[in-house]
Amino acid sequence: MSSEFFFRDYRAPDLEAMFQLDEACFAEEFRFDRESMREFAEEQNAIVRIAQKIGGEMVGFVIVHVERVVTEWRAYVVTLDVAAECRQLGLGGRLMREAEACAAAAGARWMQLHVFTGNAAAIRFYERLGYEQISRQKDFYGEAGLDAFVYGKELHAL
Repeated sequence: MSSEFFFRDYRAPDLEAMFQLDEACFAEEFRFDRESMREFAEEQNAIVRIAQKIGGEMVGFVIVHVERVVTEWRAYVVTLDVAAECRQLGLGGRLMREAEACAAAAGARWMQLHVFTGNAAAIRFYERLGYEQISRQKDFYGEAGLDAFVYGKELHAL
């Protein structure tokens, strides 16, 4: 895998490719519009890692926000997208590990995320990475009224 792909930080010209990949990865009720994607990626405390083929095509990305919560810093996974043809190659895990390392370096002690309760593959993926279910949030996914599990992982041991 390492000879076919490289990982880098976000640049503003990446926005359209990120939007297109998000459209391909997720059903409508889970997607972001362009403006939301730009705002998430360009937020002040955003960590955005891009997986790119050596030939140039973006094949994955993760957006994480580092936020102050009460007395400590927490990282929150806004989205993780991996092109369908590149799944099962370790890209998602690599993107998450890179984001976790960046978040820990920024002072975050926890990483949290939401995952649709009906997405068994994503749930298994996050559990393999050491995330544990914390709670269930009713109607998390907007107009669709779909529930999400909240998952979390301590980062201080990284």
